[in-house]
Amino acid sequence: MNRATIRNFCIIAHIDHGKSTLADRLLQATGAVDSRTFREQLLDDMELERERGITIKASCVRLSYRAADGQRYLLNLIDTPGHVDFSFEVTKSLQACEGTVLVVDAAQGVEAQTVANYLLAKDRGLAIIPVINKIDLPNAQPERVAQELAHLLQRESLPITYASAKEGRGVPELLERIVHEVPAPSGDPAGPLSSLIFDSTYDAYKGVIVFVRVVEGTLRRGMSITLMSTQHRFEVQGLGVLTPRPEPVDVLTAGEAGYFSAGIRQPHDVVAGDTVTETARPVAVALPGFRRLKPMVFAGIYPASAQELAVLRTAMEKFALTDAAFQFEPEQSDALGQGFRCGFLGLLHMEIVQERLEREYGVTLVLTTPNVVFQVTTREGKPVEVHRPNDLPPPAEIASIAEPFVNAVILCPSEVVGSVMELAIQKRGVYRSTEYLSETRVKLVYELPLAEILVDFYDRLKSLTRGYGSFDYEFLGYRNATLVRLDILLNGRLCEPLSLILSKESAYEKGKALVERLKALIPRQLFEVVIQAAVGSHIIARDSVRPLAKHVTGKCYGGDITRKRKLWERQREGKRRMKQFGNVEIPQEAFLAVLKI
Repeated sequence: MNRATIRNFCIIAHIDHGKSTLADRLLQATGAVDSRTFREQLLDDMELERERGITIKASCVRLSYRAADGQRYLLNLIDTPGHVDFSFEVTKSLQACEGTVLVVDAAQGVEAQTVANYLLAKDRGLAIIPVINKIDLPNAQPERVAQELAHLLQRESLPITYASAKEGRGVPELLERIVHEVPAPSGDPAGPLSSLIFDSTYDAYKGVIVFVRVVEGTLRRGMSITLMSTQHRFEVQGLGVLTPRPEPVDVLTAGEAGYFSAGIRQPHDVVAGDTVTETARPVAVALPGFRRLKPMVFAGIYPASAQELAVLRTAMEKFALTDAAFQFEPEQSDALGQGFRCGFLGLLHMEIVQERLEREYGVTLVLTTPNVVFQVTTREGKPVEVHRPNDLPPPAEIASIAEPFVNAVILCPSEVVGSVMELAIQKRGVYRSTEYLSETRVKLVYELPLAEILVDFYDRLKSLTRGYGSFDYEFLGYRNATLVRLDILLNGRLCEPLSLILSKESAYEKGKALVERLKALIPRQLFEVVIQAAVGSHIIARDSVRPLAKHVTGKCYGGDITRKRKLWERQREGKRRMKQFGNVEIPQEAFLAVLKI
């Protein structure tokens, strides 16, 4: 394959700006798919993606395009997600490309992920082709959006492609720009093999299917290869590309992207960002991978039945292949048994992980509330690490509690600085500095407790800034704080998965809100369910779910009142016994409700 005719590029944009539709038009324009087999969102092959209308997984496909100069080019296209919770997929894709198509909605304009994705592409020195999409909309304002793009890219005379992916307008012009503006890949096909793993999936028959971008050398069927991070050796059994159907090939040379299978049965052997090299002639230095994104939300995932634990462990190992941002480690709970403590990039990411595990692997899950690790010093001077609220020693034994703090950098528009500062103060933030990056862009630096930003901080920031806010943090250390454990009691029994460690000042407000939410979510039983929020031995909020009533005296017509009293007393005694031995069924929505308090 002539490297001069290869173009590796991806499509990046904010969510719902038309990436998948534009990818569909590129597939049709290059003849990769005919009208008989075409369907909308062709590269979104997950049922969940099609239901929600969002891209969750980056998809790689090879296209063959004959340009206006008569030369045939090989285009490796990667369609990426737009939601911030799946930005790790974008990071991986950019590492495998030389250029990118930056899509902006002609009505909505430049948004948060537009800026974030542009900065990612700029940091990697990629060729950037700006496209203003959806110009067919009646409320489209392409001139205004063009000015925003020029300001973002800091270029006045900026060549912009105006397109309507829905109608196919601008697609031929975009293809010509790709072959002329995206540079051909470098690399020597005769050199030692050096390939970057940017994705993988699991096949029941072939084992792990690994997607690679060959940077140097040539990958052949039958070649003995080594994964450099683990030094595990395998023999390449299958080699191919997606067109978008899997198509076997004999070799992949420098500059090409494709997949291989090598009988890899252990999913944890393959790590996204790792380097694949030839065993007989290895490279001296591994390729630079990509920066791991920090998980923003931590929660416990447990199987609904203890018998499903092994199934869940296998499912998570396989799932981690397709979502390298997902992290998990074993965890033990007194109430829920054995499970896993998992890290997610956000609430949508957590929701998608739960749905995919349940749909694709057939396991029923229970999620707990998110938490961080606290450091407790007892009155005897003994340090204790608290991973779960239930591990917190009694208040009488605690000398001090320290919680993790982070240095948070917030970028937001200048007109919402006041609202963002108020949000940071609500989250017990300590102000450090303000810096105006431009007339419209401000950088705020706060020191915040990690526990306060795990769940809803990012969502509220995006709401306050209308999607233009961005946020990053780095760990500072532990600091002493006034914290208490908030317990939820159902009919006097502690419900451990709903316990929280939080600041003493916000305990009453959050306890009251949680009790009200649980009252609405817990289904009515044949007996009264009393819901209480407690801090230590003090009940700070209480409510109850009324029992399902049966009119036991409905069959009595007149007669002595003692007959009715006897029936009422028997009913009361039966409910008392039921309340003593019965279990309250807590729906999954109740655990998710805690996340949103």
